[in-house]
Amino acid sequence: MTSSRTNRDTPPAAGRSGAWETLLPAVSAPPRARGRALQAALREAVRSGSLAPGTRLPSSRELAADLGVSRGLVTEAYEQLTAEGYLRSGRGAGTWVGGAARAALPHVRDLAPRFPGAVADFLPGTPDLSLFPRAAWSAAQRGVLAELPHHALGYPDPRGLPRLRTALAELLTRRRGVVADPERVVVVSGVAQATTLLGLVLHARGVRAVGVEDPGSPGHEALYAAAGLDAVPLPLDDEGLDTGALRASGVRAVVTTPAHQFPTGIAYSARRRAELLDWARAVDGLVIEDDYDGDFRYDRAPVGALQGLDPEHVAYTGSVSKSLVPGLRLGWLLVPASLAEEVVERKRTLDLGNPVIDQALLARFVERGDYDRQLRRCGREYLLRRDALVAALAEHFPGTEVSGIAAGLHAIAALPERYGPPGRFLASAGAAGIAVRSLASYTRAPLPDDVVRLVLGYAHVSPSGIRTGVRAMATATARRGA
Repeated sequence: MTSSRTNRDTPPAAGRSGAWETLLPAVSAPPRARGRALQAALREAVRSGSLAPGTRLPSSRELAADLGVSRGLVTEAYEQLTAEGYLRSGRGAGTWVGGAARAALPHVRDLAPRFPGAVADFLPGTPDLSLFPRAAWSAAQRGVLAELPHHALGYPDPRGLPRLRTALAELLTRRRGVVADPERVVVVSGVAQATTLLGLVLHARGVRAVGVEDPGSPGHEALYAAAGLDAVPLPLDDEGLDTGALRASGVRAVVTTPAHQFPTGIAYSARRRAELLDWARAVDGLVIEDDYDGDFRYDRAPVGALQGLDPEHVAYTGSVSKSLVPGLRLGWLLVPASLAEEVVERKRTLDLGNPVIDQALLARFVERGDYDRQLRRCGREYLLRRDALVAALAEHFPGTEVSGIAAGLHAIAALPERYGPPGRFLASAGAAGIAVRSLASYTRAPLPDDVVRLVLGYAHVSPSGIRTGVRAMATATARRGA
């Protein structure tokens, strides 16, 4: 490349052996696209740092000669990038790389919650992603794309497509015993968005605190805090939420998991369900029912949803995260009439509604019976895995008590005292690459420090993987003296 004239007080121009080589592919573009290609290549060289701020560029004549293009092409590129702020120039002073652009990040991070390299993963809350019905889902997608009219691809009703709301109302009435008017079904991006919507509406009404189960899901506290609400922990007993503590707390909204309490695994008794509704009616309060895995009961038919007993005091929410996969980000919220308009308006301002094609796809999946088949398939698989977990614990941790109903995707295991204290046990398991959590990590109330109580997720692990993982945990904790 012809060298640019410089003096001792100015930086040298970039040399051909360096950054200008990145421009060479641009000149091989078709003639009509060559100017845009040159601009894009020069722009990327500045962004990436190949041309550092303060670098003096060759004159348009010199660069054109080196690249074998017309001078006008280079002049136009210089002018365009100067207008955008990538370059700067002055009369008689040449063209320089400006300082406005910053190099892009060297890589894109993936913040999805994964635990690579774990010898065994017993963390709760994840279904078996390999059970996702790809063939049936693909067939439904083709059908939806073929039948969906053009006008349906516009902005949707923020509540969701009428077709999906109707399908969900029928499904939830049949399977979970809810009172489901399609007009009060809101399609959401999972339980997290339903929780956020309700929190924002409650805050706008002057509510500043909401009761949460203790132990309970830590996600509830974080979501309500984001909506400006304090989470008030409320204790449990063997029948469910302590309604005496609920009344004493003064809150007028409470989050519950009555079909299968998370994480203890109990089901609320009929008496406790009635007491909870009596409280709601007495204070004109709201019970928020998170039915996160209510379809999965292995020893009997699932207990019906609490919402079916009083739909005006219970907001009901669930999703396909456990039945299909979390990545679909599809769920539902059945909202009392008194809150419906405010919830829908909040939904509108948050995202203008969920993706139309995904909604139509789920509607077709439900209508054709594919969703019911998926639930049956998962139920069979998860029962096998729960049985494998109970058997493996009995073999490798004799004397372990598995509590909670036979349901859902996790179980509580209380190990005999000889395996404690909990801190040492968990440290040993973690050092061996075993991902596991204790019940204490889900509660604010102190638990006895002499018993190891584990919350063991099993749905995403094969029966053989469960046996291997429990054996590895027993070996690791025994070897390290736990």
